[in-house]
Amino acid sequence: MKFLRLLLVLVTFPIFAQQGGMWIPSMLKGMNESEMQSLGMKMTAEDIYDVNKSSLKDAIVHFDGGCTAEVISPKGLLLTNHHCGYGEIQSHSTVEHDYLQDGFWAKDMASELPNPGMVVTFIVSIHDVTNTVLEGVASLNTEADKQKRIQENINRVQTTFPKETWQENKIKTFYEGNQYILFVTETYKDIRLVGAPPSSIGKFGSDTDNWVWPRHTGDFSMFRIYAGKDNKPAEYSKDNVPYTPKHFLPVSLDGISEGDFTMVFGFPGRTQEYLPSFAVEQIVNTLNPAKIEIRDNALKVQDGFMRKDQAIKIQYASKYASVANYWKKWIGESQGLKKSNAIQLKKDFEAEFQKRIAQKGKSAEYGNILADFEKNYKAINEYTLARDYFIEVVLRNTELLSVGFKLYQLEQVYKTKGEQAFDDRKTNTINSLQGFYKDFNVNVDEKVFEKLITLYGQKSPLIPEEFKTMNYEKTTADIYKSSKLTSYEGVKSLFKGDAAANFKALNKDKGYVLVKKLAENYFNNIAPTYDRINLEIGALQRNYMKAQLDLFPDGRFFPDANSTLRITYGQVKGYSPNDAVYYQPVTHLEGVMEKYIPGDYEFDVPSKLLDLIKNKDYGQYAENGKMPVCFIATNHTTGGNSGSPAIDAHGNLIGLNFDRVWEGTMSDIHYDPEICRNIMVDIRYVLFVIDKYADASHLIDEMKLVHPKK
Repeated sequence: MKFLRLLLVLVTFPIFAQQGGMWIPSMLKGMNESEMQSLGMKMTAEDIYDVNKSSLKDAIVHFDGGCTAEVISPKGLLLTNHHCGYGEIQSHSTVEHDYLQDGFWAKDMASELPNPGMVVTFIVSIHDVTNTVLEGVASLNTEADKQKRIQENINRVQTTFPKETWQENKIKTFYEGNQYILFVTETYKDIRLVGAPPSSIGKFGSDTDNWVWPRHTGDFSMFRIYAGKDNKPAEYSKDNVPYTPKHFLPVSLDGISEGDFTMVFGFPGRTQEYLPSFAVEQIVNTLNPAKIEIRDNALKVQDGFMRKDQAIKIQYASKYASVANYWKKWIGESQGLKKSNAIQLKKDFEAEFQKRIAQKGKSAEYGNILADFEKNYKAINEYTLARDYFIEVVLRNTELLSVGFKLYQLEQVYKTKGEQAFDDRKTNTINSLQGFYKDFNVNVDEKVFEKLITLYGQKSPLIPEEFKTMNYEKTTADIYKSSKLTSYEGVKSLFKGDAAANFKALNKDKGYVLVKKLAENYFNNIAPTYDRINLEIGALQRNYMKAQLDLFPDGRFFPDANSTLRITYGQVKGYSPNDAVYYQPVTHLEGVMEKYIPGDYEFDVPSKLLDLIKNKDYGQYAENGKMPVCFIATNHTTGGNSGSPAIDAHGNLIGLNFDRVWEGTMSDIHYDPEICRNIMVDIRYVLFVIDKYADASHLIDEMKLVHPKK
């Protein structure tokens, strides 16, 4: 279609250098390739993405749907972040064998630990299918009808597009629905834990240092892909063999210097770079403060219990880290958006946008976009806030309520699809809850429940009437004293007999009754209006994106992140977060000792690492007698890039992406090249820990170590 051709020309036009961006690897020819080479890259676009021969993309996997990992040996050895493998490390841990505290290293392949349900996905090829997906859409009148037709077309193309029997087709939308791309994928299902440092290395600094520079965290863990004897995906079997990759990343021992080219390759989760000012104002002034307050309350309760009880610390370690991650990110994001004056910059852009509409005679097409945005964001405000309260309190941060909601969904299955469908879903749901209750502590959850249900009743709009006068302390005590949802045995007891008996028992349970009231209120009084207005906002956003591409032909427009394979490139570079303050781009083990607090769960240091530091026993991994730990660069990253490889100018592994600096966490909404930096573990520190600390040199022997600078 004509617009798509225009779009592809615009986004590959060479305009501004080093301004961020998350680019589709199959579309690097032109502006991106030239710019990357001007920054020092020695590769071609084909070295990064090629369908006909092995290329860098064949070493990159979507790790368990949420992170990124890379293949670093010819035997399918995977490297990702410690926090990406945290749940699996925890699941193998007990009080007697605490791999979170002590680390884990398989001495041979037979000792590697299976992880049921874990998967990694490779991208085989990438195809633009925009014309086919948008076929017959323009003639439809309503946004709902358009979205229905688009989904029908997506389903048809995904089903019919050529692929091998073990592969899948997945279509994703780009540029707010102005472009659609199909990914042919391969998913491997036998992934085993190979090694992980103790949390005192892999999570050094914990939540205090999260999103902060300077950083001294060895945030890595290692897994291995196993395949059938034909090297194709296979369910777990003791007969499976290590996967033989099409490509694996050589590992550079030469380190980095300020100004070096860096590329991060991975699966960034979600960005919103092209929102109007009205949306950013809502995020900064309404939504983020509410979510921060909810999580702050939950975290304080959990932390209080975890500091006093080792068993609870193990149970809640992964959950706490997950909740704290975005709590701190939202705080930094709001501060960054205010400091960088993002709202005013958006308004300034919108003033220029309106001016260009008039200049180019486009009022009929685009003239009402901003006014309609303002109207719709005002209309949706309390519904969006109520939705966030429901998600944060009921679905994410109160475990009894989240279990109750799953059971509520079972009741809806019974009502809409009948008893057979209910029976099938019931078995799966009850079985899945067994693992959930392994890491559930009723005393912790009761205190979280009391805090959050009070916040919900006092601050959320559109709440059920009885919540306005509820005694939250008494309600909490009554539920946790009598509800069957406080234990796995209790939940199972509710599902004895047939469906009628199940729901009779469920609807007498005080915990379930409360969840049901909250859910019905959400689906009856919040979701319908939110969904209707949000659909209109989505249509406006699509047209706004089209208008920006049309009216700003010299602009630099990269597609927002959507968990698809992307590359981002930049250079190793320090930054100045405040007046008279400058951060160097590299940290060393001396900084670990400066932060060291014996016995502290965030800043303790293992005794063996202390000895290695004292003796400066760094092997071949040091530089000028010092052991590098982390470094920063100007790559534009987000959630999902955790575990992404940092790649040098020649295509070698130099580091492992794991975080961003706090001053730049607003980069999901507004990228500022002056202060936005991604944080990476130096690969030499990873090798040092494996070799000198863990005595796992057999893993080093698998890798291809290179000296590209020499």
